[in-house]
Amino acid sequence: MSLPPHSRDIGEYGSVLWRRRLVVTVCLLAGVGGGAAALAATPARYTAVAQVQVLPTGIQEQLNTPSTRQREPLNLDTESQIARSAVVSALAARTLKYQDSEELREHVMVDVPPNSAILSISYTAYDPGAAAAGAQAYAEAYLHNRARAAEDALAAQLKLISARLRQVEDDLDEAAGTTPAAARTGQTPGQATGQAARTAGQADPVARLGAARRQAVLARQVSDLTLRHDALRTVAVTPGTVISPARPPIRPSSPSPPLFLGSGLFLGILAGAGAAFARDRTDTRLRTCADVERMCGLPLLAELPVRPGPEFLGEMAAAVATSLGGGPHRLLVEGVGDGTGPRRGGDGARTRRVGAGSGARRAGADDAARQVARGLGGTLARLVPATVVTARAAHPDAALLLVGLRRTTSTEVARAVRQLGRQGARVVGVVTVPRGFTGSQGITAPVTPPVSEPVTEPTRWSA
Repeated sequence: MSLPPHSRDIGEYGSVLWRRRLVVTVCLLAGVGGGAAALAATPARYTAVAQVQVLPTGIQEQLNTPSTRQREPLNLDTESQIARSAVVSALAARTLKYQDSEELREHVMVDVPPNSAILSISYTAYDPGAAAAGAQAYAEAYLHNRARAAEDALAAQLKLISARLRQVEDDLDEAAGTTPAAARTGQTPGQATGQAARTAGQADPVARLGAARRQAVLARQVSDLTLRHDALRTVAVTPGTVISPARPPIRPSSPSPPLFLGSGLFLGILAGAGAAFARDRTDTRLRTCADVERMCGLPLLAELPVRPGPEFLGEMAAAVATSLGGGPHRLLVEGVGDGTGPRRGGDGARTRRVGAGSGARRAGADDAARQVARGLGGTLARLVPATVVTARAAHPDAALLLVGLRRTTSTEVARAVRQLGRQGARVVGVVTVPRGFTGSQGITAPVTPPVSEPVTEPTRWSA
């Protein structure tokens, strides 16, 4: 039962879900059940965490621009990527005796807490002990790689300074006029400089001044390079330390019951809502009185109770008389749909599907039609000049349709309206028949005798 195009009230959508609550419930249970099945089928995974405090080594450090997230001088975002690099993974795989280091990288995650110099190295495995061993191995591999990188950078700087120092000393020897033989005698650079100064004393004064200045510059360079060389040789490399060793976790980190069950519930809600609206659009069965006006576009004149009384006939007759208007009329009372209306075969005769209990349903429907027609005919004749009939052969000019709730579709109602329109009969409205109503229950007519009796032609109501 589709919503009208102009309806956008949330209550209408809620009514669709309520009408299709069975479909929605089934989808919800299926979604939660699917989430529970996925939760049971997913193996448990454990995550262990090792925290490493990163310390500055002072050698070729990549400095960080202070920000609200990271105020430490070290660029820990870069360090976190190094901790997951292929080099560190290879060292960790060697410790864990793992063959594929690239596959090992898929199990590790590195986080940087804000405003800290800490790396949180998380390792996930199917066993708590393996998770702890993996996190610890990665933490130690990272520190080992950081220390080795710092030592390699320190050795490279020492090598560069030593080469530069030798070059400057050679230039100083050359400027002082020291021969290789004098150098082999064990003269120090200072003695060579003094000897060169005494030798240069006999030269030109300007040349002596230039040579002295160059020797002084080279001597200062030798002194500076020597100090830097001695300072680098005394540097202690401290890459960092493991402040929180990895421990085997007690509970698994995944799968998460709230995540799986919540996802299943959410998918169930979506599927249920979609199925409910799809079913509501494809199902044209009239289930409530409100569906008659909403789906068929016909006025609802009355709702036949299970045990109608005289007051009901008066109300129904008044509504029918208002819809008919003045003038003599021949009103047809006809049922529509399963158990309340006729079905025509190819030869135009009224037929029914033969099945279990079909005879009982036909008899009850015919009796109900006769009861409604007889009771309505006497009451309506006192309001307007009208004759109530129960067969189309009586050439009616107006029709009142009896619609069985939960047994009739809007398509059947539309078909009956078209057929009656081709015969010149105008449908004045609809009277709904509850599912538990049978004609054998009887309709009490008013005591006052009617002006005209209905034509009681034989009627065939479909199941």
